[in-house]
Amino acid sequence: MLHHTHRAHPHHPHTYFGAAPRAVLGALMLLTAVCGAAPALAQTTAATAATASEQAVAQQTADKGIAVSELTPNAPHRYEVKRGDTLWGIAGLYLRRPWHWPQLWGMNLQAVANPHLIYPGQILYLEQQDGVARLRMGSSGSSGSPGVAGTPRGLGELETVRISPRTRSESLKDTALPTLKPHLIEPFLTDPLVLDAGVLEVAPRIIATMDDRVLMTTGDRAYARGEASDPLRTEPGQPRIYRIVRQAVPLKDPLTQEVLGYEALYVGKAELVRGESTEEAADGKGGIMSEYVPATLDVLSVKEEIRAGDRLLPEPPRAFMNYTPHAPQGNIDARVVSIYGSGAVANAAQNQVITLNAGEHDGLQAGHVLNLMTQGDRIKDKTDPSRPTIKLPSESNGVVIVFRVFDRISYALILDVRNTVRVGDRLINPQ
Repeated sequence: MLHHTHRAHPHHPHTYFGAAPRAVLGALMLLTAVCGAAPALAQTTAATAATASEQAVAQQTADKGIAVSELTPNAPHRYEVKRGDTLWGIAGLYLRRPWHWPQLWGMNLQAVANPHLIYPGQILYLEQQDGVARLRMGSSGSSGSPGVAGTPRGLGELETVRISPRTRSESLKDTALPTLKPHLIEPFLTDPLVLDAGVLEVAPRIIATMDDRVLMTTGDRAYARGEASDPLRTEPGQPRIYRIVRQAVPLKDPLTQEVLGYEALYVGKAELVRGESTEEAADGKGGIMSEYVPATLDVLSVKEEIRAGDRLLPEPPRAFMNYTPHAPQGNIDARVVSIYGSGAVANAAQNQVITLNAGEHDGLQAGHVLNLMTQGDRIKDKTDPSRPTIKLPSESNGVVIVFRVFDRISYALILDVRNTVRVGDRLINPQ
């Protein structure tokens, strides 16, 4: 199974990379030299060098490209990537079906999960020959014409670079194009949270507030306790930042009513200041007793007012996520479980987030594009005297992209929709 999340290299914590073609990654990585001249940039470590089989597959597919008929009528022959662009937007600029973006690059997703990380200032060149189209990449400093190998000079070809013997690091995560407009999915990369049954029941809980306040907000101090076997501690290696969450709502499959997971409501974030402890105190009889003292937390941020009884979960590390829009390789047949944050609203529209009853277990990955289908209304046949009830066929209703995946639940953003989306609507492979 392919994963499109990108992580920091353990030896270069500020250099982000993912599953882009590893030859390209070699040109993006920043090497650290501890003495003497650094090794040539092309000579990357075994962990980043492409295997012979991967190179063979990539080479075999690199000549295929995509049929010219798949291009949009105004697909540009040369496009300079700008700040504010998104991968989905550029894919739609070139392709009638943007989820065929990897094929336009001629890459095989079985070997390369993310065909390219694209950065502002790079130039995309569209080549058409014998009814087949391909993209090549260069930089704003390149000549604008393909080189001997058909690739403009830039990140598409390797260049030997030596660096001085001192540590240098640079974050690339803030410059690579996002797949979608960040503000549309940013809140959902840590919120909502899908849990297994019973997780919140044993999670630490807020038990009191300073000055006995009923509701807490940013800057307030709260007190919490964990299970006796797992108290809140400030020891090295223990979490210090916690999410504050409330009730876990069951997410049920709209067809079978099976509970697929529990969605916790995110209400805020807090920092653990002091762990749970005990203090000695007089017992009023001339003796000394030990009294329990709860942990102390400071509320860092609030999405909804926090109250006693809310639970604490360790804040997971924030991952830089960038993924290539593409169609699933296997057959997907999913349903809309819920419309996130809708409350009593029963319908969803463009740019809203929906929950699906499929996840990693079913072959879904971040970046998968799916086709929304209407449910097809049931109506009376007014042309028949007996007035039988008939079901109208399901129709294509729009496109979504999956951006966060759990085991049996996924979250997707509605990119385009003709009619409103309802719980129970079907999602299949894009047509």
